[in-house]
Amino acid sequence: MDPKTLESLLGSRLPSDLAKELVSDFLQIRHDVASRTLGRSSPGKFAESVVQALQHLERGNFDKQPVVDDYLKNLESRSTSLPDGLRICAGRITRAMYTLRNRRNILHKGDVDPNEYDLRFLVASAQWVMAEFVREFSGSTMQQAGMLIAQVQAPVGTLVEDFGNKRIVHGRLSAKEEILVLLHSYHPQEITIAVIVANLDRRDAGAVKKALRELWRTKRVEGSASAGYRLTSAGLQDALEVIRRAAA
Repeated sequence: MDPKTLESLLGSRLPSDLAKELVSDFLQIRHDVASRTLGRSSPGKFAESVVQALQHLERGNFDKQPVVDDYLKNLESRSTSLPDGLRICAGRITRAMYTLRNRRNILHKGDVDPNEYDLRFLVASAQWVMAEFVREFSGSTMQQAGMLIAQVQAPVGTLVEDFGNKRIVHGRLSAKEEILVLLHSYHPQEITIAVIVANLDRRDAGAVKKALRELWRTKRVEGSASAGYRLTSAGLQDALEVIRRAAA
């Protein structure tokens, strides 16, 4: 699933601008957590967009500048048409995210640095909330909805051009860098050697396979020739750095 598909699905029940903003805020959390650059904006903006989505579902309109904590604190005690998965579960999870954003160094410089466990909690929570919206709007199971959310990737701009049956990686990049960017565009899906070579067909197949072996040796990718390959956490970091440099 690409971000546009997710925006369209959410837009079946939400105003299109709000659906687009909710997806954008979610992707920003994923990107910030992956690159360890989480700042003040992404958790707070995501929580605000979730509140606006819940307000629209509850009453048909939403506040331009919602009072996030106040709304979420009182939502559970109100009798609304919202299903419990959104009213209670998503509400509590979003409030916990907002509390972490305010009480840790995620808000501004302070005494507590956001550690790996803060970051893991935030991205997992955002994924759960988005999956619950997808489940509720599409009628799918939570497992199906979660798999769809896992497929949504942070956009890489014009660096990767998707032709449907083939993707081209642009820019003056090495073979290893092209593989990293290509795998990032598929992440977390595993990609076979055949697909990697087919996408990078402007390079010698032997050179592509050699670069892939080196990425595996240095633990930037994991997998096998039979099962396919995907980025490790270190590989994801490297891919994001390549994308950042290429976009500069």
